[in-house]
Amino acid sequence: MVRLSPEPTRTRLLITQGAKDIGKVILPPAPGVHRRAATTLHEGLSHFLGERLCVVLCVDEESTSSSELGLLDGLGYGERNVFYEVGVAARASRVRRRAARALRLPGDFRDLRQLTWEWSR
Repeated sequence: MVRLSPEPTRTRLLITQGAKDIGKVILPPAPGVHRRAATTLHEGLSHFLGERLCVVLCVDEESTSSSELGLLDGLGYGERNVFYEVGVAARASRVRRRAARALRLPGDFRDLRQLTWEWSR
């Protein structure tokens, strides 16, 4: 599973297999990237891991760049292809996250870990 969080100052990815973290990545903010960067990244991860990915696009009231990633269709639903399937999850409000963040170290991924997506087969 890949949890992708486009934020105003950065883009975070948490990659897990089962209960095990296999990758934590902090990338530049999404508005400045190539329109195919996120799709190419997920296709490459799918090839590397040898399986179709579940991608959770984590959004909140400030996630205006999430549509620029090319992971949503024209109606705002997650893209599906042979490499990955995208679901959308809402994060806690910014005020609640700020209060919780004061107690955590930078680079913490607990808020993303809590977001899951039900894979429908």
